[in-house]
Amino acid sequence: MNFPTILTIIRIILVAPVMILIFIDNLPAQIAVITCFTLASITDKLDGHLARKNKQVTDLGSFLDPLADKMLINLTFLALVVLNLMPVWMFGVILIRDFAVDGMRMMAASKNTIIPANIFGKVKTTVQMITVILILLNRILNLEPLAIINAILLYIVVILTVLSGVVYLFKGRKLIK
Repeated sequence: MNFPTILTIIRIILVAPVMILIFIDNLPAQIAVITCFTLASITDKLDGHLARKNKQVTDLGSFLDPLADKMLINLTFLALVVLNLMPVWMFGVILIRDFAVDGMRMMAASKNTIIPANIFGKVKTTVQMITVILILLNRILNLEPLAIINAILLYIVVILTVLSGVVYLFKGRKLIK
């Protein structure tokens, strides 16, 4: 157990308050959900950086990090669908990509092959987190220009999701055959 792994565990723990607070319709709860989600997003960027920089990459951290990301992002996107802040088809595209990529990575791992994260996947995750924060912020501000920006960002998220999925599947195509 090292500091980067502790940060990942904190991200997993923060999923619970995000899921509770996102459905409470008052200003303190909305500020708290933005704060929790933002802190969780920061831990995502920080834990991997620290693990590589300090040579503290572990099997546990390598397992928990993508799991924490999926829990945070996908559960929050599901909540946004329930709140009618995101179209269900977009969430479906994201889930299908995640299942396909994770399945392929598990097949690779069973053959002692690691398919590392690619730049498209990292950019996708960053854009997803920024988009969620802006959508949550606009629940408070209710600004039409921000709503338009959020809608555009959601389409960018879908494009990056598909693109990163295609790149992963291309890299793992030999495992699929």
